Amino acid sequence: MTTTHDVALRGGDHDFRVRVYPASEPNGALLVWLHGGAFMFGTLEMPEADQVGRRLSAAGITVVSVDYTLAPLDALEVLGPPDPDADIPSPEEIRADMEAAGPRARFPVAGLQIVAAFDWAVENAGTYGADPRRVSLGGASAGANLSAGAAMRLRDRATTTPRVLVLVYPSLHDGILEPNEETAVLLRSVPPARLFTPESRDAINRNYLPDGDDPEGYAFAGGHDLAGLPEVLIVNAELDSLRPSGEAFAAELAVASVDVRVVREHGAMHGYLNEIGHPAAEHTLSLLEGAVGAR
Repeated sequence: MTTTHDVALRGGDHDFRVRVYPASEPNGALLVWLHGGAFMFGTLEMPEADQVGRRLSAAGITVVSVDYTLAPLDALEVLGPPDPDADIPSPEEIRADMEAAGPRARFPVAGLQIVAAFDWAVENAGTYGADPRRVSLGGASAGANLSAGAAMRLRDRATTTPRVLVLVYPSLHDGILEPNEETAVLLRSVPPARLFTPESRDAINRNYLPDGDDPEGYAFAGGHDLAGLPEVLIVNAELDSLRPSGEAFAAELAVASVDVRVVREHGAMHGYLNEIGHPAAEHTLSLLEGAVGAR
């Protein structure tokens, strides 16, 4: 089993930490990884964080999982009751678990911390047998959004940028995009508690970025100038109301002459990386390994 260790860092005027999953047999690649949780919740222990770290480090990729500062819990109630058939805690359970998460802050704190974590990973890559030029960045759901925003900041800073940007079931636009007819039909089969609605997404986004002012695309990269971003892998869940955002972002990247690969995990719902052994999770982990580990 991978032996992890935590490192204390500071960014956005807040303390935070990263958890390092050193590769037992390093192949030279390193991934800075971010869990999701609607910007408000999520931990380094959830499978979406820990499973990725353990599985990729076993494949030779050192993973730096970021425990970024979470946004306030003000929008928690808009998520509604969970699907009783899904392994998802109730809002009350989430609130109880997350009240002890420490100080909370809205945009731009988490994004600045991710840049700080990426810089730390580049600076310390050699310690873990990784090449500073092969440090990638990515995340799932809100973590994918934060990864894209941090990549925009790194691009604009014009210094070190990620080798690859990997985005799993991402939300990259400020709001829910209208699905096409095929997607709309598929989404009718999904339990309502497993879908984001325009109302819930708007409440979550305004909880994170209250005034919606985002001229540089650091909060929501979709719809902004994406030229100059690194190679991108997007993995969408087929039965996810956020899928249109991932697909639209892929098209925007292509128009901006950014190399992009977009994959749809058929039959999968949002958050499937939290289900150990889920076929879509297994396939996505192999995709991440191939994209990040490539020379």
